[in-house]
Amino acid sequence: MNPRHDNTRQHILETGHRIIVGKGFASVGLNEILTAAGVPKGSFYHYFESKEQYGQALLQDYFDHYLADLDELFAAPATSSHERLMRFWQRWLGRQLEACAEQKCLVVKLAGEVSDLSDAMRITLRDGTDQIVERIAQIIETGVDEGSMPPLDPQMTAQTLYQMWLGASLLGKLHHDTAALENAMVFTRKLLSR
Repeated sequence: MNPRHDNTRQHILETGHRIIVGKGFASVGLNEILTAAGVPKGSFYHYFESKEQYGQALLQDYFDHYLADLDELFAAPATSSHERLMRFWQRWLGRQLEACAEQKCLVVKLAGEVSDLSDAMRITLRDGTDQIVERIAQIIETGVDEGSMPPLDPQMTAQTLYQMWLGASLLGKLHHDTAALENAMVFTRKLLSR
């Protein structure tokens, strides 16, 4: 392992993330991850019992970072809930534009693939996305209460918007363009505007 990495477990997760977002979970072997990380196999098994447990930890690490970032964005002072939520969607669109060929979202990349392979990984994906939807619902509820958003059902609106954006991201991958994401942004603006 490269001596600049103090946390071997985190280094293995970050290295695997970079590889798996490009190739998928099933097509990447442990040797490829460990060679890229410069970590011996024994170190891997010190932290993870199996590739499945590694995949679950990889997804949990992804959601931990994603949710912390989302919490920071939604806690921005001196802006309305509407503005904070629209920044979230704008960031989503911007990240997809930057990395259309280099998919960084593990939810978009792995949901269809691992949901049938591993119940543990499916549950981690389910729980992580549920937490994202819950945070979106909370900011919609705050926006409705403060008057920066129209009267909407927070939970249903959050679920619908998140589903639409995930679907638009998948379509973007299929078509190698951003038309679906741009359409999602137009619809989102109209839905959330007063």
